[in-house]
Amino acid sequence: MKVSDILRVKGNTLFTVKPDEPLSEAMGFMAEKDIGSLVVMSKGALAGMLTFREVIQRIVKNGGQVGNTTVNDAMDPQPMTCSSETDLDEVRRMMLDRHARYMPVMDERMLMGVISFYDVAKAVVDGQNFENKMLKAYIRDWPDEANAEPGVKI
Repeated sequence: MKVSDILRVKGNTLFTVKPDEPLSEAMGFMAEKDIGSLVVMSKGALAGMLTFREVIQRIVKNGGQVGNTTVNDAMDPQPMTCSSETDLDEVRRMMLDRHARYMPVMDERMLMGVISFYDVAKAVVDGQNFENKMLKAYIRDWPDEANAEPGVKI
């Protein structure tokens, strides 16, 4: 399974923010939309990633205040990325290695979407459920030795 399979199911709604925007506005937007991350874009290019992890770290660093902090002050300026052709097992390994909950999907310099650890876990579970369903159907249709045609060895 590829990242493109997740994006196809997830849809293409993207939420972005500019680096010079106040962190308080970005936080309000994240709360309003009930999202855990914003992709930071500057002049049409990926500039960073803002997640609740970076927000909390910045607030703690500021003594519990947001103050005049900008998104640029809080964001991860070098987020790990993948492409829509990246294999899901590779994405899972990358996210686990870096403890990343969100990953921008970039094809060349074009932002294609963001996948979350939840999206990856859901895809894995859905794949396993499908495989289990197919195996159960196969077993259910297994020929019964007592009812097998004569001369057919099972």
